[in-house]
Amino acid sequence: MNFLGFRLRNNLFVAPMAGVTDRPFRQLCKQLGAGLAVSEMVTSNSLLYGSAKTLRRANHVGEVDPISVQIAGADPRMMADAARHNVDRGAQLIDINMGCPAKKVCNVLAGSALMQDEPLVTKILEAVVNAVPGTPVTLKFRTGWNRDHKNAPSIAHIAENCGIRAIAIHGRTRADQYQGCAEYDTIALVKSQVSIPVIANGDITTPQKAKFVLDYTRADGIMIGRAAQGRPWIFREIEHYLACGQFLPAPSALEIHQILRGHLADLYAFYGEQTGVKIARKHISWYTKGLTGAAHFRHAMNQLDSVEAQLAAADEFFLGYEHRNIAANDNSTYEESLAA
Repeated sequence: MNFLGFRLRNNLFVAPMAGVTDRPFRQLCKQLGAGLAVSEMVTSNSLLYGSAKTLRRANHVGEVDPISVQIAGADPRMMADAARHNVDRGAQLIDINMGCPAKKVCNVLAGSALMQDEPLVTKILEAVVNAVPGTPVTLKFRTGWNRDHKNAPSIAHIAENCGIRAIAIHGRTRADQYQGCAEYDTIALVKSQVSIPVIANGDITTPQKAKFVLDYTRADGIMIGRAAQGRPWIFREIEHYLACGQFLPAPSALEIHQILRGHLADLYAFYGEQTGVKIARKHISWYTKGLTGAAHFRHAMNQLDSVEAQLAAADEFFLGYEHRNIAANDNSTYEESLAA
């Protein structure tokens, strides 16, 4: 797929998720079939550029191109400066966050709260696009700020007129948070009205759902977030299904164990052992979700505070499945666990 001048493996995108889409996770998703992965959002506050968290989020050493960095904020000048700052440090795409519904973001009128102020949206988009004239700028937003105010079509037109090169739309409003079901009518409407690429996002958890959303909205690609947590191979499953209409075999416990082991090694190396162990806990929990005995295992694992103990516990858990030749993570198990 040609996307904004970059040759991508496919039209499957990893959604930016705070605390999740760090460099190790982005790299893993790309290895397992994603065409592009967007970083977790980076602050536009220059006072925080030197913080450990911001420096890690802007770390792209060895990352597969293209490198897409999402910036968040509500001040046009600061957003423009943040775009330049990240491009100077390796970003090849700049994504603007107008989709996050978190209170700590929306309370300062950033994220999806910006959708309530279309004149400010215009100023921010113009400022960022003009700040990095050689770099494509994309925008992620929601269908509206509540169900009575679904202004995604208006935001999409503003984006196109301001020079935004592609948009991603989550099929919920800001007020919905992550409750209820994503709807795709608004995304389909936007796609019919703009000429720039449209990426559909929200509740895409299976290969069949991916095909349905692409067919229904006529979107140029799909973006997957929470469904990839603990299941990064979902991208290769969708890629295969879209190509030939058939399902790939579910990964065996042995393969899941190997993927997890590699992911943990990258986390420890990226964060250091002390922080890496803490970050790894949620990923191990996601990898084991829906598996027999996982609740007891997670409780015990969360008490461990060393790399050695954490790895030993993960090995013991998965080796039990491997020895019994159980194919953990069949489709029904995952669909049920994701719906839980």
